[in-house]
Amino acid sequence: MADGTAGGPVLRLFVRLVRRPLLPAVRLWRRNLQLRVVAGTLLMSLAVVLSLGFVVIAQVSKGLLDAKEEAAQSQAAGGFAVAQEKANTPATTDGPDSTSDTKAGRDASTWMSSLVKQLASGGQTAFEVVALGAGTGEMGPGVRGARASGDVDPTASVPMSLRKAVNHATGTFLTFSSIRYSTPGTESEAALVIGKRLTDINGEPYDLYYLFPLTQEQESLNLVKTTIATAGLFVVVLLGAIAWFVVRQVVTPVRMAAGIAERLSAGRLQERMKVTGEDDIARLGEAFNKMAQHLSHKIQQLEELSRMQRRFVSDVSHELRTPLTTVRMAADVIHDARVDFDPVTARAAELLAGQLDRFESLLADLLEISRFDAGAAALEADAIDLRDVVHRVIDAAEPLAERKGTRVRVLGDTQPVIAEADARRVERVLRNLVVNAVEHGEGRDVVVRLASAGGAVAVAVRDYGVGLKPGEATRVFNRFWRADPARARTTGGTGLGLSIAVEDARLHGGWLQAWGEPGGGSQFRLTLPRTADEPLRGSPIPLEPEDSRGNRLRAEAEGRLGRADTAPPAPVNRSPIPPRSAVAGATPVPADPTALPGSGARVVSRAPEGGGRAGGAGSDAGAEGGAGGGRGVPGTDGGAVDQAQEDATGGR
Repeated sequence: MADGTAGGPVLRLFVRLVRRPLLPAVRLWRRNLQLRVVAGTLLMSLAVVLSLGFVVIAQVSKGLLDAKEEAAQSQAAGGFAVAQEKANTPATTDGPDSTSDTKAGRDASTWMSSLVKQLASGGQTAFEVVALGAGTGEMGPGVRGARASGDVDPTASVPMSLRKAVNHATGTFLTFSSIRYSTPGTESEAALVIGKRLTDINGEPYDLYYLFPLTQEQESLNLVKTTIATAGLFVVVLLGAIAWFVVRQVVTPVRMAAGIAERLSAGRLQERMKVTGEDDIARLGEAFNKMAQHLSHKIQQLEELSRMQRRFVSDVSHELRTPLTTVRMAADVIHDARVDFDPVTARAAELLAGQLDRFESLLADLLEISRFDAGAAALEADAIDLRDVVHRVIDAAEPLAERKGTRVRVLGDTQPVIAEADARRVERVLRNLVVNAVEHGEGRDVVVRLASAGGAVAVAVRDYGVGLKPGEATRVFNRFWRADPARARTTGGTGLGLSIAVEDARLHGGWLQAWGEPGGGSQFRLTLPRTADEPLRGSPIPLEPEDSRGNRLRAEAEGRLGRADTAPPAPVNRSPIPPRSAVAGATPVPADPTALPGSGARVVSRAPEGGGRAGGAGSDAGAEGGAGGGRGVPGTDGGAVDQAQEDATGGR
């Protein structure tokens, strides 16, 4: 088991090391259409040329061998006839008592050598002749040994299989073999061997073989192979060049269109394709130019509409301040004199004062939103301790918490949490988060957690109220959005608080993200860089809290909550957090560096610069623009930010 465990990382490291040099080539292969088409054409043409070459070479080789075999059999048949005729001539002319056995054997040996030399001389190096004794490869009784013309090794040049066939049957037999020479250093050469059983002048059997070298046929075949290889290479290169030229005619306009599309997306709306001719590519260019022209016109209209809407909001907000000041002065006089009014009039004076307060807040928020939309918001960053900001926010929200029966607790405030930030904007963000948590917390505890790790600081506000439904974690930052439209705003909110808060977070280069589950509460997390303009790579606090329903179920499945059966049930109206006494004097919980990437289900990124909003306050595009919360670093909170969602947000 240990070996297998250790082998896994080693194997992955080996695969990574092998893949690393190949990544540029793989990337080029995936991105270059012209390269793929040309390479595919070359491979297919090479396969066709190889197949055709093999077929042609096989046919030529078969034809050469068949012609050689036919000519060799004809020559060998004539030689066998001559040899047998020469062997029969002495037997008819010499008397039975003319020679003795010794004389006959000597005459047979001399006759065999003379026969082999005479037969080979007629070949003009076109063939060699070998004579072997029957059965063992040596001559029969009275014959001193094998005979061969030239420097041919007689026993090594004739295959044993052919000798056995000649010894055991009558007729002519042939096979392909190699001629081996007895001279050292001389290479063997392929040959066609034809053999037949004959009798010598004494009537003794022997084997006569004709060896036909295939040198000429081999040279002819090599010439054919060279010709086919040269022609095939030329054809492959020619087809590759043709494919490259043809594909280039198509790919070049496509690349040009892609480059122009990128420049259009970068804001250069006057870019157009160069159109020449009247073919399909030309029609594509004309259609592309028309599309770019219409898009440019629509974008200009939307930008103009957006500017008009922003100007309208800003002008209305400014213009309403003068009459609002007058109405405020009159309302203050009426409110101060309400003790002299009847109850109905006095109540009307109180409602008037309260709604004027809300109206003033709404105007202030609209002015702040218009500054964000116009890009006029400025950041006054300074080194601050977020603990002081959190305590000021909690003190301000204490009256509302007492009315709601909610207790606000702070965790992680025993150590400094320093960051370069605008204290006013950070306080406004946290005030919105804490007030919303108290208002929607259903009287349960609200937990504010601070942490710092790496190059980031974070503040998370956790409530245990109604929570958020799936998909509401992104819409919660939309302008004037409410989870329950029928729910009354008991605190007099304007519906722009979270939209302004997410813009404040983006102005710091940070993230403002939301998590929630129905009936399980929600958590909002503000993550800021320690120093201004430092890119964020993670958050020290996971977006999904440890006491979420999903984490509890996973913990129970893993057996970490095995004692849950014996533990007393938790109160229904309280959150699963330590009591106040345990929190006040508790040892500070250090931020887990491994939690930097976060564990949330949703990351709202910072939109690209210059994106602008196409819609006014409350429009979908502008509302989604408020969902951003940072630079959108890939790998944060469970994955890279979807670029399509980032484009849809439309933020700056």
